Amino acid sequence: MNRRNLITAAAALSVPGSAAATKNAVFELRYFRMRNGAQVQRTSDFFSKYYIPAAQRAGIGPLGFFNALIAEESPFLLALSSYSGISAMETAMEKMAADKEFQKGFSEYNSEPGYIRMESSLLRAFDSIPAIEIPPGDAKRQPRIFELRTYESPDVKASKTKIKMFDDAEIKIFRRCGMLPVFFGETLIGRNLPNLTYMLAYDDLAARDRVWKMFGADPEWQKLRSTPGLTDPEIVSNISNAILRPLPFSPIR
Repeated sequence: MNRRNLITAAAALSVPGSAAATKNAVFELRYFRMRNGAQVQRTSDFFSKYYIPAAQRAGIGPLGFFNALIAEESPFLLALSSYSGISAMETAMEKMAADKEFQKGFSEYNSEPGYIRMESSLLRAFDSIPAIEIPPGDAKRQPRIFELRTYESPDVKASKTKIKMFDDAEIKIFRRCGMLPVFFGETLIGRNLPNLTYMLAYDDLAARDRVWKMFGADPEWQKLRSTPGLTDPEIVSNISNAILRPLPFSPIR
């Protein structure tokens, strides 16, 4: 089975009784777990000098690169790459493999260990946010902070219910409270399945605290979260989160 068929088959497994969706973007979240010091700098240099230019030539994007502000298992570099679909992802990978300038930098980077290990997951965007939303701003603006949250569910049916809950109402409440969604995605390939992951942007930590308090007190959210069949004990088995900051070269910032 080739890579495209493998990815497509994995996507189909998450949608009982139907074909995998094709209209929504797919994202890769790739963690580079490393030690402090030379590994952090070498990996950052590789992404800024070689990966980003080659990815843009291959049509990959939007792109985001982050490290930990408050997160477990740091230090790490997190690379967010977006593709219009699974076939576009494979085409981009083939272009990267044929890109001589990138391959030169890739060989140089891998001449000595740049990380302890890599971890990767593939996600498909929700219907209500079918592609990455880049937070508004310009190069002069101070970088935002970003929150990455993962919701695990006890089974696929429960996970689909939570996704529908987000699509139908919860994301709208987020926006009304001043949160800036970057993406919402169902994990197709990764660990601790089934789960979904989303990213929100804030001006700073104080802004994050303010909007979450507003969200928690929102009457529509209070009603939604207590609706039978939609309560956390019924459809969510674990929630984890990390507070991230964009690296200086990150296009999403």
